[in-house]
Amino acid sequence: MKLQDLDIIVTAPPAPGWGGRYWILVKVTTDDGITGWGECYASSIGPEAMRAVIQDVFERHMQGENPANIELMFRRAYSSGFTQRPDLTVMGAFSGLEIACWDILGKARDVPVWALLGGKMNDRVRAYTYLYPQPQHALSDFWTSPDMAAEAALHYVDQGYTAVKFDPAGPYTLRGGHMPGMRDISQSVAFCKAIRDAVGDRADLLFGTHGQFTTAGAIRLGQALEPYSPLWFEEPIPPDAVGEMAKVAGQVRIPVATGERLTTKAEFAEVLRHGAATILQPALGRAGGIWEAKKIATLAEVHNAQMAPHLYAGPIEWAANINLAVSIPNLLLAETIETSFHDGLIKGSIRVEGGFVSAPTAPGLGVEVDEDLARAHPYTGPDLHLQMQEAPCDYENGNNFEGGAPAPRD
Repeated sequence: MKLQDLDIIVTAPPAPGWGGRYWILVKVTTDDGITGWGECYASSIGPEAMRAVIQDVFERHMQGENPANIELMFRRAYSSGFTQRPDLTVMGAFSGLEIACWDILGKARDVPVWALLGGKMNDRVRAYTYLYPQPQHALSDFWTSPDMAAEAALHYVDQGYTAVKFDPAGPYTLRGGHMPGMRDISQSVAFCKAIRDAVGDRADLLFGTHGQFTTAGAIRLGQALEPYSPLWFEEPIPPDAVGEMAKVAGQVRIPVATGERLTTKAEFAEVLRHGAATILQPALGRAGGIWEAKKIATLAEVHNAQMAPHLYAGPIEWAANINLAVSIPNLLLAETIETSFHDGLIKGSIRVEGGFVSAPTAPGLGVEVDEDLARAHPYTGPDLHLQMQEAPCDYENGNNFEGGAPAPRD
């Protein structure tokens, strides 16, 4: 069995578009007709340029190879061009292709992917969700309304979720870390209080940021949130300043989580070595794929750290996350996104039920992809999957920030 053909589909979730502006899906077929699906979570270049990168990585390092030789193909891609160091774009391309290889291997052996990763450690995976606007909420007001956030939190907790994430602390900008304004700190505290009052101890609070603060600013904000005991303080400063993140972890009594912008075990090992975080959040479509994420989980295990796979993409990456999560002993949580488009794209083959996802039972990733639906929603816009804000933090008027891919307006 050898890898033979590649097809790339860039699909755009319709409004409200949770999960980014587009998802890059890869369909890999072997010479004996087995098809595997993967997803590339790589957004530093446009989708058409990324299409060329994926094609090059496949043809240069993978085409004609046995899909079981994942370690060999990884070393080819990781070493390409005399590098042997993390490359976000190349690893983003390889990650999706690698996920497709696991889908092929599971289907060829008629077992779920988790059965090839050491077997089932967890019968079900604890899921968490972002707080998204409910039908009665105005999009323009939701992101700065503690009351609306509390209503959304109660809605999700009543569905069975035991953890909810929110990020009211202001913009992430291309200017690097900033000191949070007092309004942003007060708003963040108000969100924590309102949500905690609404859900009590039925759910953990996950406080999201996106690397937007200076070290001192992150400490100042984090200490203000301590009375509400969030389960984590996510990526409080830019992700490459590992030593500085360790300073935050040492001065804030909230566990630090990081990883959605990191790739390969090399970068995650530095986080653990410095004590910068105790919760790792690899995005499997970027971090090197399923096998590399399994290695990251092992590194985390020996450092007494936990895994919480990240998802701000489509359901193919989610399926990869779930298969990894089923197989590891140090799982904390796995992110999920529930929209009709996510569900439709995999024909409802994986779902959250009562706040948990059961271990897949179908071969491969455990999903059936609606290829026609994916192709019916091509991405034609000029923007990246996620984008940083160019304007600085507004200390005068306050900030109403909807993230790097705001919901489209009708």
